[in-house]
Amino acid sequence: MDHMASLAVGFAFSAALLSASISARAQPVAPSEDLVVVESANSVAETEKRLIGALDAAGLKLAARVDHAANAEGVGHKLPPTLLLIFGNPKAGTVLMEKNRTVGIDLPLKALIWEAEGKVRLAYNDPAYLARRHGLDEVDPVVAQVRQALQRFTSAATAR
Repeated sequence: MDHMASLAVGFAFSAALLSASISARAQPVAPSEDLVVVESANSVAETEKRLIGALDAAGLKLAARVDHAANAEGVGHKLPPTLLLIFGNPKAGTVLMEKNRTVGIDLPLKALIWEAEGKVRLAYNDPAYLARRHGLDEVDPVVAQVRQALQRFTSAATAR
């Protein structure tokens, strides 16, 4: 992705996130069975560092890092620290895309790390949700492996 396209994607995400954060200020984070949200014992920066370390140790590739707060600042808005990390394992992702190509809209995987009300959280889409969304078997061994890996990465990133 060239620099201009990357900036455009970042600004689009920032605008959407800013709108969501403005309406979410009056509401606590709503739990969702499709979105896994874990509170971190660490700062946004430390959670990011630990998550990237866990991904690297597992041989996964960080495809992109979107700093929503920096993008918001670039358009005259203020947003607390908010990072989107996009990462994946082409070997696992390709197996899923061979079963249904539409899963490619949700791959590579994403993790959102943000600070709100003095707390840091990390969120990602539940792989079972992605399986249901794309008509894949929720008990598919690859889906189970992805779920377990995301749980390990999240624990490594959010634990003290």
